[in-house]
Amino acid sequence: MTPPSRHRPFLTAAGAPLTRDIAVVNEFGERSVASIPAERPLTVYVDKRELVTLMTLGAMPELLVLGYLRNQRLVRTIDDVEAVTVDWEVHAAAVQTRHGIEDIEARTAQRVVTTGCGQGSVFGGLMDELEDIRLPAASQLTQAQLYGLLDAIRRQETTYKSAGSVHGCALFRGEQMLMFVEDVGRHNAIDTIAGWMWLQDPATMAGDDKVFYTTGRLTSEMVIKAAQMGIPIIVSRSGITQMGYELAERLDLCTIGRATNKHFLCYTAPRRLVLQPELAAPRAGRPAPQGA
Repeated sequence: MTPPSRHRPFLTAAGAPLTRDIAVVNEFGERSVASIPAERPLTVYVDKRELVTLMTLGAMPELLVLGYLRNQRLVRTIDDVEAVTVDWEVHAAAVQTRHGIEDIEARTAQRVVTTGCGQGSVFGGLMDELEDIRLPAASQLTQAQLYGLLDAIRRQETTYKSAGSVHGCALFRGEQMLMFVEDVGRHNAIDTIAGWMWLQDPATMAGDDKVFYTTGRLTSEMVIKAAQMGIPIIVSRSGITQMGYELAERLDLCTIGRATNKHFLCYTAPRRLVLQPELAAPRAGRPAPQGA
């Protein structure tokens, strides 16, 4: 029997320019033009109730809003969302749900200030749901795939290269990049990827064979969001915080940080990383491994 088709919400396509050019003066007194990220506020309304204001580049604002609702556990399935309409003239995103959000007042009353840029608080209660998360035990990444992933990031054309001041996140299957997004905050970027995953076929977009990459540090919230998306491996150009480390240990989630070129540090769940040390660049004064 053919399964029923999934409800797909109406989404505007209100992507905004990612950068703007401004006049600058350098250390020699020379005048030139430089690009800077076009940060802008986006206030999210759910069923006409103001929810939160996110600071964002506005690359894919509809996906950002969907992912935010998903990762805050305010909306359980994509079928519950009727429409997301973004209007930059009023810097607002209007979300229409099909049946409303039960107990929204109580569920959004508790806020936790986060370390993230572009998103200053999250709704309490996310920690309470960690016990229900079970990441697939068999998921692994080889060192060769990790190096391929890092090379794909290096070759990716980015706003950061032209303007700086933004974070990038990407979703991989092995070393194949499926989705890349940048925003002023790493939390916005991961939420945008979560929204994109939600719109895909769930049979092919489950998180069990995926790897999440971020340029930002691995905080507790980043670990929680990746786990909620079912992704068992996170790679970062930066490091990890103590709470991020403790939560990743608890969740059996593999965290790999300080990952650039051939260097990396695996902090948690090392069994998920299939080591191939012969692929690593030899250290100065140390002979290359046999077979390198």
